This record gives sequence, structure tokens and C-alpha cells, in this order.
Amino acid sequence: MKVFAVSDLHLPGGQDKPMDVFGGNWTGHLDKIRSDWREKVSENDAVLIAGDISWAMTLEQALPDLRALGDLPGKKIFIRGNHDYWWSGITALRRSAPDDSFYFLQNDCVRFDGLVVCGSRGWVCPGSADFAEEDRKIYAREGERFRLVFQNVEKARREGDKLICMIHYPPFNAKKEDTLFTAAFEKYGADKVVYGHLHGNAGAYAMRTERNGIEYILTSCDLLGFRLAQIY
Repeated sequence: MKVFAVSDLHLPGGQDKPMDVFGGNWTGHLDKIRSDWREKVSENDAVLIAGDISWAMTLEQALPDLRALGDLPGKKIFIRGNHDYWWSGITALRRSAPDDSFYFLQNDCVRFDGLVVCGSRGWVCPGSADFAEEDRKIYAREGERFRLVFQNVEKARREGDKLICMIHYPPFNAKKEDTLFTAAFEKYGADKVVYGHLHGNAGAYAMRTERNGIEYILTSCDLLGFRLAQIY
């Protein structure tokens, strides 16, 4: 089984949100992603989608965007991003999945073929340019959510399993300083971490970087040229 990742699709969700206002490279971006997806992914593979899936405000509005991914091959594993306002009750969301190739993670994990994938949204980290004092409480709460995530991982993981963690926000600041998130990933033996949220010029954030034995992979679709990144 091969594993790929992409994030920040920003599908329209019934909203008047043409993404080409952020640059001409966004014109027809879903078609570009779908084309690359079909070239790379087989039915036995998995694609991780690390948040900011749709501009929709309700689940009903988001369903057409999810269905636009439904005819693509492979398992599709999602976490929530900061713009996914339509993602509310996880039970209703899972019941509304277009088919059984969709997996929605909310403070939990899924396991198949010697691989465990877990995830949660995360938050902006201390030391980041946009971190304010009011962010500290949410940051702490999101760190606690990863504690719950790893409780589920410990129940599901078997000896020899690889562990991929998904988080929407960058799990560290531009200096790659320690955070609640990196501490959790290291404590529980993550192999790779997939994240998104950044667009345009990622600045000091490399597309792939190693930190304390863990590979961190930035997967925002525009930074990938609207192609999938291969994780395994």
C-alpha cells in the first residue's frame, strides 16, 4: 500500500469563492489534483487530506465537494482544518460519507496494513508571528486533544506498525522550537507528521524536514503544485 497526502483543497462548498483570486496557478486546481491523483493512486492506496477541505458552512453544502473526491481511487482520510466550519458532529459526518472509502478522524485513529493514521486540527504555536495571548488557551486545549488521540493510538497500534500523525496547523513555529504537539509526536513514536495551512510563500517552513527522528511533511496543495506528495 502506498500512502499520499495533500491538504487545503478549499473546494467551493456552494460559496462564491474562486481560488484564482489567490493567483492564476489556482485556476482549475481541483482538475489538476484529480488528474495527478488518478495517475498515482490505486484502490489499495491511501490519501491523507489534512484539513481545509471545503468553504461550505454546513454539511449539506459540503457534500458535493466530498462527492467530487468520491470517484477517485484509494482510501481517503480527513482531518478538520480551521476553515472547515461544516465539520460539526462527527457521527452525522460519518453517516453522510459518500462511500466506505472515506475516513474522518476526530481525536482518533484508523489502522490498516501495518499503518496507523491519527490526527486532530492543532493550533497556531507559541513563537509564531501570528500567535497572540488569546491563542494560548486554544493551543493548550488542542494539545490535550492529541493526548486523547494517542490514547486511541495505543489501543490500535500493533508491534511493527508505522504511525503517521495528521495536524492541520504547522506543529511548530518557523524556528522549529518544541511545542505540545512535537512533544506528543516524539513521546508516542510517530514516524511521520503531515500538516498544511500554509500558502503562497512558506518562508522558513521546508516542504520536508526532519526533527528528532520524525519527518515533517508540508502538504498544502498550492505548494505541491496541485500534486499529491508520496509519504510511503
